[in-house]
Amino acid sequence: MKKEKKLDANGYRKFGIRDKIAYAAGDLGCNMSFSLKSTVQTFWLVYMMLETGLLSILLLLVQIWDAVNDPLIGALIDNDKRKYKIGKFKTYIFIGACGLLVGGAAVFLPFPNAPVVLKAVLFVVGYIIWDAFYTIANVPYGSMLSLVTEDVGERAQLSTWRSIGSMVGNILPSVLLPMLIWQKVTYDGTDSFLDKIAIPEGFDKSQFLVNPETNLPYEVGDKVLSPETGKQVEILLGNRVFWVALIMGILGFAAFMLMIKFITVRVDENTVKASEGGEKFNVFKAFGKFMKNRPAVGATLAAMGMFLGMNAATTANTIMFATYFNMASLSGLLQMVGFLPMFLFMPFISKIVKKYGKKEASVFGTVVSLIGGGIMLIFPMIKNISVSLVVYLAALVIYGIGMGVYTCVSWAMMGDAIDYNEWKFGTREEGTVYSLHSFFRKLAQGVGPSIVLLLMGVLGYDSKLGTIGQSFTTSHNMCWLVAGLYLFSAVLQFIGLALIYNLDKKTLDKMNAELDHGGATSESTEG
Repeated sequence: MKKEKKLDANGYRKFGIRDKIAYAAGDLGCNMSFSLKSTVQTFWLVYMMLETGLLSILLLLVQIWDAVNDPLIGALIDNDKRKYKIGKFKTYIFIGACGLLVGGAAVFLPFPNAPVVLKAVLFVVGYIIWDAFYTIANVPYGSMLSLVTEDVGERAQLSTWRSIGSMVGNILPSVLLPMLIWQKVTYDGTDSFLDKIAIPEGFDKSQFLVNPETNLPYEVGDKVLSPETGKQVEILLGNRVFWVALIMGILGFAAFMLMIKFITVRVDENTVKASEGGEKFNVFKAFGKFMKNRPAVGATLAAMGMFLGMNAATTANTIMFATYFNMASLSGLLQMVGFLPMFLFMPFISKIVKKYGKKEASVFGTVVSLIGGGIMLIFPMIKNISVSLVVYLAALVIYGIGMGVYTCVSWAMMGDAIDYNEWKFGTREEGTVYSLHSFFRKLAQGVGPSIVLLLMGVLGYDSKLGTIGQSFTTSHNMCWLVAGLYLFSAVLQFIGLALIYNLDKKTLDKMNAELDHGGATSESTEG
């Protein structure tokens, strides 16, 4: 006998595990592409050898444009009243997913010997194409959390499953990609390995044929050492990055298709408005309302802190592992240590939120992250590199434990911020609130790496030397830069969640009760 589908009061299939897995698949699809962002900087810095200052400027320009583009796409979706067979949100996600099939690989075209001007053009055009399609897919995907269910607890579950999809989509590429694109060089009895090495300015090929430790020619099987640091040469296989990015685009597309097929939208998409009364979208008015929405501002500052710290540190982190710890190919695997503690909270997040509240639990987590960031400042002081690595990983674990709760509920907190917008101003404005949140996140994603690239230059990194010719002092400076960025990240998250985000458990219960019994409060006349 065929099992009868359980329907809710509105005739939709009841919310369940199918929705949660499908929503997780959507963020997995997003992050199969998004996780390449850190590799973009490394690729163009190490393989294409763009100067840090130029790369910093180019990265900032394309990221600012992409951030400006977010609210425009959000408004386009909000004001689109056309009827689509699969719904407008799913339609836009499908368009973005198709573009990301090849968009991620477009920014990794490997032409290291091209003129600087051509390199700059390839970077800008490839990045804009890639980020444009990512935005088209990601903005409606994020807004869908509020449309799949109106139940607060179910939204928290969706947020948790989105975090699962996000982490899987980040961990798989982060762990596997370095193993596939970095290679330690050993002497094979010929000079052919020299063709794989970008010989830094100031060095000649003959220096790479003699072991700097013994001053004797290499024998077959010997590790090829850097004449500058005496550590084994580790090279970035730039040609391989393009093909790996293409494969990731295909996997991401499959994840998007799974989400589109199996998730159910239970809220009428046409009730989502970018402005009151069908007015023409006004960026300045929307920005003004957003800045009055304390939960949205607090959650956004916390997310910016995460990107300005953790994500901005990724390039410096890769250079640190390549030049200081001499294990770039394992950098992703070791970085995963920081993600693992987050999984500890996932089975218990609903109970934690129900008992303590999203804000209260997240603030406690940021305090733990502050402790981890403080400990991380110790590892550059330790001269023994092996012990230094252990302390770094221990600090990363503590930092990851602190990040666990916030990561699980961050998107649910934005869902509450959208409800807060309705509570205060009388309109939900999912697309606009989320796209402005995305605007600031992407601004942080652009500004953070740009500043870090400049700091790397100030601290001695010379792109013309690749990873082979950097001095030990420069590689040690990368350790200080990484430690400082993690601590800075924790500080901003604490400010955003503890001091600005004002939806504690008591206030959230009050807001939900008033929305359930008549919508916005008298305060909705504000603005």
